[in-house]
Formats: sequence, C-alpha cells, structure tokens
Amino acid sequence: QVQLQESGPGLVKPSQTLSLTCTVSGGSITTSYYAWSWIRQPPGKGLEWMGVIAYDGSTHYSPSLKSRTSISRETSKNQFSLQLSSVTPEDTAVYYCARDSGSDRGIDYWGQGTQVTVSS
Repeated sequence: QVQLQESGPGLVKPSQTLSLTCTVSGGSITTSYYAWSWIRQPPGKGLEWMGVIAYDGSTHYSPSLKSRTSISRETSKNQFSLQLSSVTPEDTAVYYCARDSGSDRGIDYWGQGTQVTVSS
C-alpha cells in the first residue's frame, strides 16, 4: 500500500516562498513509470494541477504556475518537494501530493492534504 504524507509550514507570508515535502512509503519514487504530482485546491474552487516529477527526475509544470514553481526530489529519503515563490493570498489552498500511475488509471494515490495560508 502506497502512502503519501505532506509536510511543511501552514502559514507563509506574502512574497515569500512556500515549501512543502511529500514523503512516500510503500513504493519508490524512482519506479518506472510512475510520476509524482502536486495539486492544490483553493477555498471554494476546484482542484488545480501544479506540476509533476517523473520516475526519471524529469519535471513538467502548469503553464500558469511555471514561472513560480519548482519540483525536486531526494531519492535517498523517498521524498519529493514543491517550492512556490512570490506567494500571494490567492495561493492559499489545501495542497496535495499524489501518485500518477502513468496509465489510464491516472492518479491512484493521494496524500491527505495540508492547508497552507498566505497571510501577513
């Protein structure tokens, strides 16, 4: 059973960088052909896919967030991380990490989500 757990500060000040880490257990982030995503849900809005890091370390980002987003990984710890720079209150959301199966099944495992509020 794959489990994902998000961690990081729950409160970030405007203009700062939001940093979150997802710790994966029950499976390796380097196993072909899985990909590991960050997704967020602002209050009262739908899910927004932010970006992904694949099993081989390649990354892809949402065009709307690409200039502010970076996803990296630490294979020795089986973790991947999100950095979102220059945050504003509009970046307030529940942030999820998830595994994409790389098949028609799409995303098959989710973390429980972590609330991040951007406020001074």
